[in-house]
Amino acid sequence: MKKIAQIALLLLATLSMVKAQESPKEEDFYKIITPPIPEGIILEVGGLITLPNGSLGISTRRGEVWIVDNPTSRTPYFRKFATGLHEILGLAYKDGFLYCAQRGELTKLIDKNGDGKADIYETVHAWALSGHYHEYSFGPKVAPDGSFFVSGNVAFGDEEWWRGESRVPGRGWIFRITPDGKYEPYATGVRSPAGISMIKGELWYTDNQGDWMGTGGIFPVKKGGFMGHPAGLKWAESPNSPVKLTEKQFFGERDNRQERDANNRAIKPENTRNETPQFLYQLKEKYDMVQLPAVWLPYGVHGVSTAELIMDETNGDFGPFTGQVFVGDQGQSNIMRVVLEKVKGEYQGASIGFRSGFQSGVLRMTFAKDGSMFVGETNRGWGSAGDANQGLQRLVWNGKMPFEMYTVKAMPDGFEIEFTLPVDRKSAEDLDSYKVSSYLYKHYPVYGSPQIDTKDVTVKGVKLSEDGKKVRIVLDGMRQYFVHKIQLEGVRAAGNYWSLVHPDAYYTLNNIPDGEKLKVSELKTTRSGKVKATVTAPVKEHVSPDGKGKEPAPASTKTATAKKAPTWEEVKPLLAKNTCLACHATDKKVVGPSYIDVAKRKYSDAKIVELIYAPKPENWPDYATPMPAMPQVSKGDALKIAAWINSLSKK
Repeated sequence: MKKIAQIALLLLATLSMVKAQESPKEEDFYKIITPPIPEGIILEVGGLITLPNGSLGISTRRGEVWIVDNPTSRTPYFRKFATGLHEILGLAYKDGFLYCAQRGELTKLIDKNGDGKADIYETVHAWALSGHYHEYSFGPKVAPDGSFFVSGNVAFGDEEWWRGESRVPGRGWIFRITPDGKYEPYATGVRSPAGISMIKGELWYTDNQGDWMGTGGIFPVKKGGFMGHPAGLKWAESPNSPVKLTEKQFFGERDNRQERDANNRAIKPENTRNETPQFLYQLKEKYDMVQLPAVWLPYGVHGVSTAELIMDETNGDFGPFTGQVFVGDQGQSNIMRVVLEKVKGEYQGASIGFRSGFQSGVLRMTFAKDGSMFVGETNRGWGSAGDANQGLQRLVWNGKMPFEMYTVKAMPDGFEIEFTLPVDRKSAEDLDSYKVSSYLYKHYPVYGSPQIDTKDVTVKGVKLSEDGKKVRIVLDGMRQYFVHKIQLEGVRAAGNYWSLVHPDAYYTLNNIPDGEKLKVSELKTTRSGKVKATVTAPVKEHVSPDGKGKEPAPASTKTATAKKAPTWEEVKPLLAKNTCLACHATDKKVVGPSYIDVAKRKYSDAKIVELIYAPKPENWPDYATPMPAMPQVSKGDALKIAAWINSLSKK
């Protein structure tokens, strides 16, 4: 009995040691706090700003403006400042006054008698609306010269809901309102520009996946710039337009708008498999006003509905990332960290995961006076991974240092990664600790794009700095304009042997820097064979008919039947690869219905496959965001997914 007790104690001690050595997670460094909100207040945050006195300004999609005094205390005080406005999706402060972007105007809110409520709602400028529900207006953001920037969503097409249209001036544009209230078109090519931002006095915006937008992206904006979506080019030849690209140039020989529209309507998702791939960088090489994103965000991995950008200016109160940028995502209820640099005069950089688990869709963020981050949330009509319809939450750093990639910088022969903590030398000098691949997105009129032309990139060697905080990864096969997925599954922290909280970085390589390359004699090239970095299976490709590029292999024309339904472990990589998990979960509603709810419909496997390629939104009237066609899903993957979904009905 005594020996059994000793063995039990030894096992408990061993389990305790294993638990102590487990790598910390996001929540071990950044805590989500939900402040008390008085009963009856529904925020649905559309705008969020920290005022000079530390109070919080909140605008809502329901047309209200709230001021929250002492927002970081246990008893914040909420007071309604303005009401009766139209879907306020942004809030700004200038010279003692609040300004908001309603759907159709920039409004100045004035508290004339000093009672804490707005008495005067002054129209600074009103812009055109067609009345389409998707014509959201985002902003304003205050420029260094005191003017305001606003971005305008496109409307959707009558025949294809996903096809963006600019029915009135300003839709598909970023425009400027001068201090004296004059309207100036500034740049176009935007689709759903929910995150317009000023970073160090420079204008930025984020866009969302859709037609002509293969995935979400983060773009710097220059006057006269074109970011890729052609709807706004309808107004490019207006007298006050700074954009010099025309519809005729964009669509080539299609110089007749009616003919162009007819052609576009004929481009159905299922008919695009054999198109010649066209990438946004090819358009930039022809027209210098085309602006590439500084960062492409991997769809379904780092979000599905890109929201606002903010820069950390807390001087360390929010952790080690001062000067870096954070971007929220409304659909996946999470926040990513973005590391930017300029190479050959253009911005580029990496997206790295940061914090997930918010109660609703992350739309707006602002830093409080104490360095914590307030997060404004909403999901009504848009859907989100977080179950709540709305929310205001606060993200607080606990002072502990996470083991993360601090920066990722492009080098002439690879990348240099700096860490927040010194790394374990043996793991960092093992080439099997690394996995790099590259891919790109199509630029075409279908809703979204799969990852195109995915290739593994050979890691030739690494060089670790003396202090163990930087590693140079030398690669064979870097590709300009491509996203490079850098995986560090095997790298460990010195001492505690932690793995990275976020081991993956997605670097958009718009330019490869000039400079000296490392010599082979400087590199470590050993492989242990023990570390196996995981990589999402690449999309199968074939050479396009003209031989100029690659695209997803067409679906097989052969019919197939599943002998046995695949398991969750077998189907999960397929769902992840095809971005299905961005909008669906097994047992709960996200943007779309749960897979269990789909199984309850008792569709045949063949019917589910048919609905993957040609969804019928009318089948799910309770979901405001219709599912787009998914032509990139191979027939084999679709059949396996369908068989797995139907297997859920038996459980």
